[in-house]
Amino acid sequence: MTRANGLIDVLVAGGGFAGLALAVALRQGLGPTFSVTVADPMLGKSHADDERASAIVAAARRLFETLGVWQGIADEAQPILDMVVTDSRLDDAVRPVFLTFAGEIEPGEPFAHMIENGRLIDALAAKTNEVGIELRTTAVAAFAPPRVPDGGRPLPSEERWAPSIDIELADGSAISTRLLVAADGARSSIRSGAGIATHGWSYPQSAIVTNVGHERDHQGRAEEHFLPAGPFAILPLKGRRSSIVWTEATREADRIVALPDAAFHAELERRFKLHLGEITSVGPRRAHPLGFFVARSFIAERIALVGDAAHVIHPIAGQGLNMGLKDVAALAEVIVDAVRLGLDPGAADVLERYQRWRRFDTMTMGLATDGLNRLFSNQSAVLRLVRDVALGVVDRVPNLKRLFIREAAGLVGEVPKLLRGEAL
Repeated sequence: MTRANGLIDVLVAGGGFAGLALAVALRQGLGPTFSVTVADPMLGKSHADDERASAIVAAARRLFETLGVWQGIADEAQPILDMVVTDSRLDDAVRPVFLTFAGEIEPGEPFAHMIENGRLIDALAAKTNEVGIELRTTAVAAFAPPRVPDGGRPLPSEERWAPSIDIELADGSAISTRLLVAADGARSSIRSGAGIATHGWSYPQSAIVTNVGHERDHQGRAEEHFLPAGPFAILPLKGRRSSIVWTEATREADRIVALPDAAFHAELERRFKLHLGEITSVGPRRAHPLGFFVARSFIAERIALVGDAAHVIHPIAGQGLNMGLKDVAALAEVIVDAVRLGLDPGAADVLERYQRWRRFDTMTMGLATDGLNRLFSNQSAVLRLVRDVALGVVDRVPNLKRLFIREAAGLVGEVPKLLRGEAL
């Protein structure tokens, strides 16, 4: 492997939400003398046509506000002002509401917003240019093989790590960095190259994702309809539009997505119903296989995993993206604290602090979403009675409901500074 002439502090592989947000956080926390580079073949391309949408919970919105990103796109984000949860069969004439959530965690602060992915990615990319982060439109092709901590434990202190890791990029250039951050998605080549195993399983389900228009205003209400095949979520977007996340058995999802437009519209209407009037338009539709996995270790020698490279969970609670942003906030805080003390940002004890902070929380959330999916995605009348009683109890206990709302908003537990709206 070719040895690079220069040395940078952090190389972030991946220009998605997690990678760009981490780069901006590090630059703002440590200034221009701390060198950060982002490498991704998709950098520099507009994402304005990406109509997929994500729920940004209150904690993540605080992060984007602190980074100076949210202010430019706030008018394009739809606050979720209310949420209802139902449990019924597909052809039931009435969908009884078992649980409702008011949408504010603090006066004037909704617990989540919906925004199109393309708008948020473009805003993050613009911020990286504004703060002077180096962007490389290429991918990490190879790197010196690191050692992986056994079972997540740090390497013995007597085994000194190399001062940097040598990386070859796909364009033929070479970089040496103190820390390589894998933000390259669920199929992370860096995680694989580092020999980090994952534990988990695939679900026999896929999520159909599309956007729809409708006659009536949604009034900022989100709906989660638990049907036997899985949850059917209606999430409000700006205007008389909603984002749909629709879980079905994988074979059925593939069949539905392949239907002609009129037949797909009919299947969608059976689940959407007509409470918002006629569905007036349907955007592009895709089916995404679902699974649950967590990396055995979030770190290796001079490597840290964030976002989907570290974990993938079921979308039933809408927490996947927000968990990745919690990784970003924790890792950025750990690095900034270390560098201000004169420590190496890629040192074993620095990365181990990040892993302790995030891995247990990730496992807890992943297993919780797995349990919810198994509880609600079935035909059992007994389980249906149990879950409906449980939902009703939560709905009638204000303190418990407030805890659920704060958990959903990402504000429970050891919350990193950026998610509290505090600069590093």
